[in-house]
Amino acid sequence: METLSPPRWGVLGTGGIAEKFVEDGQRLADFHLTAVGSRSQASAQRFAGRFHIPHAFSRYEDLVHSPDVDVIYVATPHPWHYPHTMLALSAGKAVLVEKPFAMNALQARAMISAARSQKVFLMEAMWTRFLPHVQRIRKLLSEGLLGTLMSLQADHGQSFVPDPKHRLFDPALGGGALLDLGIYPVSFASLILGKPQKISAVADFTMTGVDAQTSMIFQYASGAHAVLTTTLSASTPTQLSLTGTKARLEVATPFYVPSSFRVLSQGRPVEEYNEPYVGNGLREEAAEVIRCWREGKTESPLMPLEETLEIIETLDTVREQIGLSYPL
Repeated sequence: METLSPPRWGVLGTGGIAEKFVEDGQRLADFHLTAVGSRSQASAQRFAGRFHIPHAFSRYEDLVHSPDVDVIYVATPHPWHYPHTMLALSAGKAVLVEKPFAMNALQARAMISAARSQKVFLMEAMWTRFLPHVQRIRKLLSEGLLGTLMSLQADHGQSFVPDPKHRLFDPALGGGALLDLGIYPVSFASLILGKPQKISAVADFTMTGVDAQTSMIFQYASGAHAVLTTTLSASTPTQLSLTGTKARLEVATPFYVPSSFRVLSQGRPVEEYNEPYVGNGLREEAAEVIRCWREGKTESPLMPLEETLEIIETLDTVREQIGLSYPL
């Protein structure tokens, strides 16, 4: 099979996550960043100047139609993931779109359908999925080190001062704990246990109507349970543990960034992972896009589109149960 040259990247959006992505991407030898797009020329030029990017656009339409761009990284706020991804796909460009992939399953299905009809690459930027410690965990599970999995416990809570103007408290920007923080434990549960058979969720809300704290129990056909919680109101341990019939695996806090873990059997360590890591943790997802591009793939086997859709469907069910809606 012919191996293609590395793709040329365009970044759509100039916020904090875009900065971290580019900082990490530029650690890769085959990461070629050629353009950035923003809603203002000044913002695009500042970003381009900081990262030595040749082309700066003040219109997203100009970015996606640039002949110097092969892959668009969509890094705008949650509600714009759908229209901006569709804009890039309509131009025939491959897309890496920030999490959450979409605001609901209806949007997600349309995005996946558009990518498949265009025969171009599309992937959710769930960067935790590609980290070295997560890849090692997947290998250990495939080898049966834990035995039959019975429970997964994970939390992600950060303390934010309530502010109606902050994006995490703004319904119009898809605010709340669930889509911004809770998606990490939900996605991790999907990676390990698949789509839940039954979902139970409760929540408390902020003054603006988005969820301040949400707790979930997922039940699976195997008999396993996932117990997950997320909050904007307090800094929680942000730990993850997997318990099986043979052993327990504990990921150090915070579990969703480059981290370490240990496996305990009858209270004794039987496996430990603690490898040094340099960077924010986002370069692995860029490397996966580059690998898939060079191999001519239209989706990643590590973050397949069907699983992304299942995760969004799970989030939709949670939102329905807790009564969380957005002004779409």
